[in-house]
Amino acid sequence: MASSAKPAQSPRVLAETLLSVIEKDIVPLTEEGVKSGSKVFGSAVLAQDLKPITVATNNEAESPLWHAEINCIHQFFNANTSSTRPAPGNCVFLATHEPCSLCLSGIAWGGFKEFYFLFTYEDTRDMFEIPYDINILEEVFRVRAEGESDTSLSSRTLYNKSNKFFRAKSLVDLVEEIEDEAQKKQLQAEVVRVKNMYKELSNTYQEGKKQGIDTASVLK
Repeated sequence: MASSAKPAQSPRVLAETLLSVIEKDIVPLTEEGVKSGSKVFGSAVLAQDLKPITVATNNEAESPLWHAEINCIHQFFNANTSSTRPAPGNCVFLATHEPCSLCLSGIAWGGFKEFYFLFTYEDTRDMFEIPYDINILEEVFRVRAEGESDTSLSSRTLYNKSNKFFRAKSLVDLVEEIEDEAQKKQLQAEVVRVKNMYKELSNTYQEGKKQGIDTASVLK
């Protein structure tokens, strides 16, 4: 198993690469997935040279547990032997949407130390009409301290983006780290363009729900 440290990539190179992987590798898979009733989520594992190793999309049409991230992690470990598989900690994990509680745990258990996402929980709830990521984190994991007010409880973050297991960052925040203003503006426009690609995918998914497409997911 590879043990060399993952070389640091500049925010510009990293953002450009992740957006390209979403557009060229993840979106085509997702186009097929939503036709079967699966949600619009996708994921990829990139090697330390930022080449995709495994790419996956949501497959809740088959099982409610086959979220894109879990599907991708499963493929990462199944498709490579322990002698040829790069160390997860040297890889970059990519999720099109901020991972739910199930997928956050999968990323931690899988040993991935760094992940990025395009859409936030709020985007997923408001733009895609899929509120369950926030709902589960709030209802299952957000525990009220004794005497804590509703305002204080609701203002708490849903999870620690930087912790002993991983570091999480949105692509929007990653682009903000680019020092060259021209490059930053160019990448900000790219983020918007790639996000817009998901409008039609969302429409297909929502239309499938209206038509009652059969799916194993219990949260539709």
